[in-house]
Amino acid sequence: MEKDFQVEGSNDAALFTLKIHRGDGMALIAMNWKKGRPPNEFVGFAIEYKEPGGDKFYAVPNRISFPGPQNKVDPNRKSSLLSPFQKFRWVHFPRNAEMPGDFVYRVTPVFMDPQDKLSYGEAQACSIQLARETYPGRLNVTFTRGFVSSQAFVDRYVSKGALKTLLPASADGGLGFKPTHPLAAEALAWMGFEARHAILEVLDNAIADKKAAVRVIAYDLSEPEVVARLKKLGKRLKIIIDNDGKHANANSGESQAERALVKTAGRANVKRQHMGKLQHNKTIVVEGPKIKAAVCGSTNYTWRGFYVQSNNAMILNGSTAVAIFRDAFDNYWKNGTPASFGKTDSAAWNDLKLAGIDAKIAFSPLAAKNSALDRIATDVAKTKSSLFFSLAFLYQTPGAMQDAVKKLAKDGSIFVYGISDHKVKALTEGIDFQKPDGKVKVINPAELSGNVPEPFKSEPTGGGGTRMHHKFIVIDFDKPSARVYLGSYNFSKTADASNGENLLLIRDRRIAVSYMIEALRIFDHHHFRLAQKEGSGKRAKLQLARPPRKSGEKPWWFEDYTDARKIKDRELFS
Repeated sequence: MEKDFQVEGSNDAALFTLKIHRGDGMALIAMNWKKGRPPNEFVGFAIEYKEPGGDKFYAVPNRISFPGPQNKVDPNRKSSLLSPFQKFRWVHFPRNAEMPGDFVYRVTPVFMDPQDKLSYGEAQACSIQLARETYPGRLNVTFTRGFVSSQAFVDRYVSKGALKTLLPASADGGLGFKPTHPLAAEALAWMGFEARHAILEVLDNAIADKKAAVRVIAYDLSEPEVVARLKKLGKRLKIIIDNDGKHANANSGESQAERALVKTAGRANVKRQHMGKLQHNKTIVVEGPKIKAAVCGSTNYTWRGFYVQSNNAMILNGSTAVAIFRDAFDNYWKNGTPASFGKTDSAAWNDLKLAGIDAKIAFSPLAAKNSALDRIATDVAKTKSSLFFSLAFLYQTPGAMQDAVKKLAKDGSIFVYGISDHKVKALTEGIDFQKPDGKVKVINPAELSGNVPEPFKSEPTGGGGTRMHHKFIVIDFDKPSARVYLGSYNFSKTADASNGENLLLIRDRRIAVSYMIEALRIFDHHHFRLAQKEGSGKRAKLQLARPPRKSGEKPWWFEDYTDARKIKDRELFS
């Protein structure tokens, strides 16, 4: 029996509530005080976890500590038992999240007396499964880590070698690039996270199933591990590779991949294509006696797609779902224009018929009668509780979607959290934040990487180009009507009527919660850095706050109980 994706602590003696939300490779831990406000002596939460089958709790460390002697910044990461989290929620990445069985989280309130001595209140604990597959054997949501600009990356890999030893300077050099970083294999596995592993696993299983036919549509294609596996498939592979714009150049990664695959699959099995504009799909379809799987989502088969950008890939299993993807491939192969493809059955909503999951898919270019963009905007306008989004290019694309999001952001009763890419200058992509106050702020990641004060270290930017590459919207994750729109589709008129795209609509709370947590952790990661740049933090140094000691001082949690947006944030997840 599948375990719950949201669990709650049941210790009546504890002064706070605890709720754990299951993500894919991560967990959202949310707390709230049961009665009124916490006492002033409350200085945060200690978080510990125990792995399945384990007998030891590990304390989650906190990089930010209480001030040291002479009020100096303590540069050391410490156990949250000593440096508690001064937040009412935290996204945690267990080091072995793929382990089957129950993870146990234990959260303890921490207090500080006038002599700065810490004491601990009654704990809450929850058990939850973070097993690798979202719905085993049916559907798996996967993400890249997207954390090149992070302290975790700096700690693990920057001190051991430069970023240029891990990633090629350009996509065109991707197929011939060999990392020279001393920990390259470990670093790339960490950066690519579950999405990279799951995509390569599907291809490995296809290679092992000697009778499996494989059909691939690739917008970007310059990652050598992917191309090497496609070459091993020989004539069992049929592939469509985009040739719009720079992709058509003779030296592009896509043209290099084409030449390599023509040698192994045969000229008749390799096609270059763009529709009205891009052939923007990133799909893999495997159909054989031992494996029936389809891959879709936002993840391009490139170094940046796997290792730098924030991306998602969904793995679907089952005969009906695979047949729908196979038919879409065949319809693209035979119909290279929007007008002709729009007449096919693929250019309409099709039920994927996944047991127990309400999931539909449509492939673009859509005929006018099947246009999805305005319908999605209308659905977004029906949001009752919360809207989360990670949408590449939203604020570069005027129209129904942008209007719908802006309107909701002005509604104080709706919790809107989102992030989007934005071109800030030539060859550089910035990020749009739909901030909790409803305002949109444009930033350049290059301005943030070295701007975080002690004890944080300068972070690499990951180079120019798109950073936030997701395309998903989560509506009302906390309600039975929870739904997610996702795929390669950029929520624009071009994506709707011109490009080759895939767009899924999934009405399922387990999946909605997973995408909600992904949106939350990306937003918080970058918003923290933005706050330091703007000087909006309440403390000039990154230090934990002691209890109020002087007249007029406020406890660290004061705004969580007085600011309307922060009140909603605290209550929504707990």
